[in-house]
Order: sequence, then C-alpha cells, then structure tokens
Amino acid sequence: MEIVLRKQGKSIVVVLPPSVLKELCLAAGQKMTLHTSPDGRIILARNRRYRLADLIAQCDRKSRPPADLVYWESATPEGREAW
Repeated sequence: MEIVLRKQGKSIVVVLPPSVLKELCLAAGQKMTLHTSPDGRIILARNRRYRLADLIAQCDRKSRPPADLVYWESATPEGREAW
C-alpha cells in the first residue's frame, strides 16, 4: 500500500486508511512507539500493556533465585534496621 506524507503545521504526518486502522485495532489518540532501523525502515508498534498475571506466567518457578537475592535474604542487620 502506498501512502503520502502530509505537512501539518511544522510536522509531517502519516495518514492511515480506515481499513488499516480497523485491521490493526488502532484508534485516534492511541499511544505508539516508533523505531527506525539502520536500513531506513520505520517500525511503528502499539504500546503493550502488561498484566501481572501474564508476567508471572512467563517466570520459571523452578529456577534458582539470583545470587544477590539469596545473599540479601540471608544477610544480617548492620545497623538499626527494623525487623
């Protein structure tokens, strides 16, 4: 699909046809992230909203905790920390 860049004030805008907006479930006012690649591509992506349950589901509950966390939990108080 070919599109045309348009000038709006001091900015250049890209107009997406309604069919593309509908296909990608996009709407006016939605926040997006723009990246560019070394070969000149423009990558426009929806900001992903994470749910805690989805993030926890990605965790391997059988894996060992990081060494610094093990150290932290076994460390003794050095000052007047409250327990």
